[in-house]
Amino acid sequence: MPLSLLASPSAPLLEAGGLGPYLMAFGQGVLVDLTPCVYPLIPITVAVFGAKGVSKPRALLLASAYVLGMAALYTSLGVLVALTGGQFGAWLGSPVVVLPITALLLALAASMFGAFDIQLPSSLQTRLNTVGGAGPLGAFLMGLVSGFISAPCTGPVLLSLLAYIAKSAAEGRSVAYGGSLLFVYALGMGSLFFVVALGASLFRPGRWMEYVKSFFGIGLLVMALWFLAPLIPSLRDFILDPAWGLYAGVGLALTGVALGAIHLSFYGGAGEKLRKAIAIAVVVVGAQLVLNNILHVDLGEWRKIETLADFEAVVAEAEAAERPYLIDFGAEWCTPCKEMEVQTFAHEGVKGELESRFFRLKIDVTDPNPDQKALFTSLVDGNLPGVVVYPSSAGLSEHFEAIRAGKAAPDPAMDIRALMPPAEFLPQLQAVR
Repeated sequence: MPLSLLASPSAPLLEAGGLGPYLMAFGQGVLVDLTPCVYPLIPITVAVFGAKGVSKPRALLLASAYVLGMAALYTSLGVLVALTGGQFGAWLGSPVVVLPITALLLALAASMFGAFDIQLPSSLQTRLNTVGGAGPLGAFLMGLVSGFISAPCTGPVLLSLLAYIAKSAAEGRSVAYGGSLLFVYALGMGSLFFVVALGASLFRPGRWMEYVKSFFGIGLLVMALWFLAPLIPSLRDFILDPAWGLYAGVGLALTGVALGAIHLSFYGGAGEKLRKAIAIAVVVVGAQLVLNNILHVDLGEWRKIETLADFEAVVAEAEAAERPYLIDFGAEWCTPCKEMEVQTFAHEGVKGELESRFFRLKIDVTDPNPDQKALFTSLVDGNLPGVVVYPSSAGLSEHFEAIRAGKAAPDPAMDIRALMPPAEFLPQLQAVR
């Protein structure tokens, strides 16, 4: 879930905009360094590629080369997934796609809790460890292959980021966005390498590194539920009372942490295992409640369109009443669509303007029927987010034969294909008559 959706029940805190996911990626990169698969190897790795016994400028150069090697690997993966993820969002309404992704995320979470290790064959690890040599080029090559060697701990986190990038590509994010997100993740992973290269000492390895793995395991469980939400209405509608549901979710999550979701271990006795499992379940339920309340917004009464006949009737009614109408396309897997609802449509000024003058139509294309698909194609070219606003004199009802044939409708007064803040949206809306 992008950090740009962090909110209080009454005032969404979306000012971070596109910065949130980058902060999340950088933070995950730093936390990955604190896992048992990576942390103990940092001083050894820095020593191997020559950062000890040389001047600090050269140590910094070698560390930079190593980190750039990691960045080259991860950025390439991000670009590749972004290039191939354009259809990913449309598939997220299908159980055939969602259930295997969910199963993978659950398996990765289990690996974080110690059920099994994800690692390359020892012979291949040995061969990869011999890559490199002295100087910046050797450090770069070592960084390039380090992602494969540290796969037991980095793999689950990396795969969850790649899934998010594929989903973002389906929502219209650029290929550069996917690549840059993984580049920032690599910089996060490289931060401690810079610290050691410059002579700083690290904390003593210990059990706290298992706590970091538990944190990632819980995050993967929450992400699995996020992918399942489009298939399970009760999961996404679990909000309690919006006035206090967010606080209840935070309270549950903190209670689970206090019970041992992080600090207890599945390597202990049966009682400890049971307590940790219950604590993890409490945290995950609390996190789901928090996310649902963040995304929940009361937009008032909107006309939900299921068929072309529904759409034609509402348009005819709007034009007869000489009132403009807004048509919002959305899907359960479309994060920018949710942001548009939370940040823009729920804004006091925008909501008041819409309720006082506009017919408001909502078309859900999570799993569209043929009529919804025809409207989706004709009105917004099959893009999400997709919001179009027509004036009362548009005469859209005269073009239903074209819409039925999947052809483009008349140009709207407003055509929005990306998140638009209230300060930009409201003046344009007020100009439509």
